[in-house]
Amino acid sequence: METPLPKATQKRQVTAIIILLLLWEVGGAVIKYSILEERHSGSFVANLAKDLGLGLGELASRGARILSKGNKQHLQVEHKSGNLLLKEKLDREELCGDMDPCLLHFQVLLKNPVQFIQGELQLQDVNDHAPEFLENEILLKISESSHTGTAFPLKIAQDLDVGSNTVQNYTISTNFHFHLFTRNRSDGRKYPELVLAKELDREEQPELRLTLTALDGGSPPKTGTSQVLIMVLDINDNAPEFAQQLYEVQVPENSPIGSLVITVSARDLDAGTHGELSYSFFQSSNQVIQAFEINTVTGDIRLKKMLDFEEIRSYRMEIEASDGGGLSGKCTVAIEVTDVNDNAPELTMSLLMNDIPENTPDTVVAIFGISDPDAGDNGKMTCYIQDHLPFLLKISVENFYTLVTEGALDRESRAEYNITITVTDMGTPRLKTEHNITVLVSDVNDNAPAFTQTSYTLSVRENNSPALHIGSVRATDRDAGANAQVTYSLLPPLDAHVPLASLVSINPDNGHLFALRSLDYEALRAFEFRVGAADRGSPALSSQALVRVLVVDDNDNAPFVLYPLQNASAPCTELVPRAAEVGYLVTKVVAVDGDLGQNAWLSYQLLKATEPGLFGVWAHNGEVRTARLLSERDAAKHRLLVLVKDNGEPPLSASVTLHVLLVDGFSQPYLPAPEAEAVDAAPAAPLTVYLVVALASVSSLFLFSVLVFVAVWLCRRGGAASVGRCSVPEGPFPDHLLGVSGTGTLSQSYQYEVCLTGGSGTREFKCLKPLVPNIMGEGVGTDTEENSNFRNHLGFN
Repeated sequence: METPLPKATQKRQVTAIIILLLLWEVGGAVIKYSILEERHSGSFVANLAKDLGLGLGELASRGARILSKGNKQHLQVEHKSGNLLLKEKLDREELCGDMDPCLLHFQVLLKNPVQFIQGELQLQDVNDHAPEFLENEILLKISESSHTGTAFPLKIAQDLDVGSNTVQNYTISTNFHFHLFTRNRSDGRKYPELVLAKELDREEQPELRLTLTALDGGSPPKTGTSQVLIMVLDINDNAPEFAQQLYEVQVPENSPIGSLVITVSARDLDAGTHGELSYSFFQSSNQVIQAFEINTVTGDIRLKKMLDFEEIRSYRMEIEASDGGGLSGKCTVAIEVTDVNDNAPELTMSLLMNDIPENTPDTVVAIFGISDPDAGDNGKMTCYIQDHLPFLLKISVENFYTLVTEGALDRESRAEYNITITVTDMGTPRLKTEHNITVLVSDVNDNAPAFTQTSYTLSVRENNSPALHIGSVRATDRDAGANAQVTYSLLPPLDAHVPLASLVSINPDNGHLFALRSLDYEALRAFEFRVGAADRGSPALSSQALVRVLVVDDNDNAPFVLYPLQNASAPCTELVPRAAEVGYLVTKVVAVDGDLGQNAWLSYQLLKATEPGLFGVWAHNGEVRTARLLSERDAAKHRLLVLVKDNGEPPLSASVTLHVLLVDGFSQPYLPAPEAEAVDAAPAAPLTVYLVVALASVSSLFLFSVLVFVAVWLCRRGGAASVGRCSVPEGPFPDHLLGVSGTGTLSQSYQYEVCLTGGSGTREFKCLKPLVPNIMGEGVGTDTEENSNFRNHLGFN
């Protein structure tokens, strides 16, 4: 029966249960602790932070963890206090069996920076098991002829405790024939030995029943009992003898149940029942009885269960051979269990970082330990990962590895890695364990947005509606998440005179460009600006592209007649001699168009005339020529309506009215306008006056022509673009509107004079023919050819 400990004794034990052993050995620093078994979960072991010389908050900041072999964790760290606590109740007998001392190894892992500290916890035995005999009754046959002092070893009691808590003494109940002594075996265990103190007499007492008691060293001691039945036998003078006192054998751990381990053999010289032998285990432990069985007749020892080298590596047992007369002999059998590579390596992951930022070299990805319970080459291990991966395995302490990045990772090149950690032992056959981990590379904003084009050219037709979508720009970013979200913006214009803010806008999310107002080709034909694209990373990265917008001309400008002027106080009148030939150049209608291309191609058409068929208009250059010979029957005054039309869609047009006066000669320097009714009433001047005036006019015209020729020659020599001094309406005209024959614009081949007559009465325009029609290299033949072409154009032969 188990007796409770006195309170004073319990108090002394509680005071002494925790012993801190901090030893610095040659191989490195190992922290050692000791604690009694069967303590409750959460029991205090030691202050780990103090023993490691760390501050109270450093255990938490450095991510302290306790690592044990395999997945079984016996200890835990309380970061707040720095205390090392039990994670569960520990049973020394379950963890270590009869091994003494019972040491549990662990490691302290500090993650930041990575540091390993070796530690061990010694689990002290508590007297929680009483001695126990395997048999409730021990049968002992002793010959009545046995002499006093003869010793008879008895079977021992089993006690799962170790040290002083295991069996320390044996006692026997009081009797007259035997004394009991406690002896020590070679392995340190104690066994009872019964010594005959007084000779037996079978006829007087054929049997004796004694009580054998085993006591452990606890305080108070625990006990276990067994009955000893002693049968007094007749004389048997030959005891069995084994062929050898020690049998040694090796058995592979993977031997099947029922396999023959060894056969022991003994002989007895006696005859009859005294020579018949029976084999049995003697003073064997529970481990032996559970693993082996012996044939009582043949002495064959066979496996009763599968052996495990990693659990028990050797067995030692005593075999007893007993004859029918009560005598016996003993031998020892030593069985060594040989290791077989039957355990694959184990990998225990202590730390795993599945998400690693790119561009950060030497980053710790995982920390893990490997183990193999096999022995020799079967327990030696190699650890590796597959080739061509930017990762390295570094050994930290014995059988602990750190997986780190080899250089900086680039998420844009590869965003995910599947790593297989392979652990292989060196046994035959080789066994391996594989552990797969997936590492994701998180994005860092290291790529600026890139436009699909370095420059964009967009076209928009003038007179567009405001907020018109005119095109898009697009940029992509190889990063991910917010780092790849692109925002578009307009950069300051290259030309400060371009009002960019009032011309275009950009959608910051998709890069769509919009015209803010209606564009006018004649005011702005093209403009350039820069577009920026920036991501939303930190820091933000950006790039830019050039955008050129071309304004497409629309036919929104009607032709404008430069000559003849229509807004003068008096219209111009063209003088045509009646003796003029067919194709005589009367005048030229000069017009311009502010548009471009085919919208500015002008054509001329005679819409209305006082006398149809008398005059014609050249469709391409606006020249008005006579279509037939003049006669005396033709009216003196003619009114022509000329239409100027562009080639746009739809076409736009303008009209001009010409006044033509047929005269017999140029004797009159000034003729009033046809509308002046007073002309008809004026008295005719004498013929001599007309002749004088005509001669003076011709002389003046000749002198003026010479001056103009000299001026033109000087202008050409100086590289001037214009010829002579011709009074035309002021104002700049685009280059494409000047100096191109056949388009209805001003030509260098003709200069016209617009004269304002002075006088006391009215201000009138005098419109004359071309002053020098052939000065610019035009000969008579050319003029004749022109007349012929003109007639053909008008349909005359």
